[in-house]
Amino acid sequence: MDAFFASVELLRYPQLKGLPVVIGGGRRRVDELLRAGHAGRDSRFIPVADFPLLKDYVGRGVITTATYAARQFGVGSAMGLMKAARLCPQAIVLPVDFDEVRRYSRLFKSTISGIAPVVQDRGVDEVYIDFTEVPGGQREGGRVLARLIQKSIFEATGLTCSIGVAPNRLLAKMASEFNKPNGISVIYEHDLQSRIWPLACRKINGIGPKADEKLAQLGIRSIGALAAQPRALLLERFGKASGAWMHEVAWGRDDSPVVTSSEPVSMSRETTFERDLHAVRDRAQLGAIFTGLCEKLADDLKRKGYVAKTIGIKLRYDDFRIATRDQTMASYSADARTIRKIAGDNLKRIPLVKKLRLLGVRASALAPAGDAAEAEKFNNKAVEEEKMRASAAPEKIATGGLF
Repeated sequence: MDAFFASVELLRYPQLKGLPVVIGGGRRRVDELLRAGHAGRDSRFIPVADFPLLKDYVGRGVITTATYAARQFGVGSAMGLMKAARLCPQAIVLPVDFDEVRRYSRLFKSTISGIAPVVQDRGVDEVYIDFTEVPGGQREGGRVLARLIQKSIFEATGLTCSIGVAPNRLLAKMASEFNKPNGISVIYEHDLQSRIWPLACRKINGIGPKADEKLAQLGIRSIGALAAQPRALLLERFGKASGAWMHEVAWGRDDSPVVTSSEPVSMSRETTFERDLHAVRDRAQLGAIFTGLCEKLADDLKRKGYVAKTIGIKLRYDDFRIATRDQTMASYSADARTIRKIAGDNLKRIPLVKKLRLLGVRASALAPAGDAAEAEKFNNKAVEEEKMRASAAPEKIATGGLF
């Protein structure tokens, strides 16, 4: 989806189309303030001059996404809003409306599923589609189907998307970025050298900042340069698994399937504070935030039908260093009090000598609630049987029944 979070906001405030807008920051109070100043007026007719500007933002928030008009100034996702204000002070800043984003996410995905049923969910604004068996899917190299999907999504949501069509997921992902917004890019195997190899290594989904820096130190800055490296060199510098993977993807090879269902690995909740908080002086505020995160995480687990066996925490200090701890429980749970207790136990294992700027809670080792209940019954039965065997052991040992 094109600048998804921002595009959802533009449905509510179409007068901002074509303007630099960034999404991120604090709580959702902008709508209330705008309505208070324009009682009875439709949101579409609120004057642009009345919206909050990025130059006036004060806080620690980061950008979730930005309109393409804002991106022209170097503003982008994950950038601090204060930094973005120096690049594009005239941009309008709006917070994320998560409820609306989730609603439109479900809507565009259900629209796609009605056309091409083999769909893999890749987050709130992205999917992979395998249309190999879709009737007519191969017409014009897939362009006909791609145009149908774009048209259907726009009719259902009023939003645009960009689609990459390729022989595999790796190339399709890269192609989807070629012609934004509202574009379609088709990549064939013979396009590898001309269209893929000139791209930076970071364009490969899976090569992050650290790997990219290490590649740059070796003089490898493009995908073509990566493809030119001997396989043995990549294995030596990046390890057997990562080195082999890099060699394959540089040559456009990817046999990973489109998976229509998968279990989540973990769920988490975290927040960045408006100001750094001290573990002692701001203890009450931190405690309330911590409890709130645990309650929200428990709600997430229950809403999605999962329980967790491992609870972890994440702290970011004022010097941006990160500390994490986790603990595996004796049994699965999605209970807020249990999560709060285990998270609190983790917290006791971390030095709190510095101020904190971020706090997070994470649940992992997940299982569907029903399956976990059955597993617990089986485990409990096994434990009881083991206790019975243990209680009988002394008598057997006395008669020489055990080694």
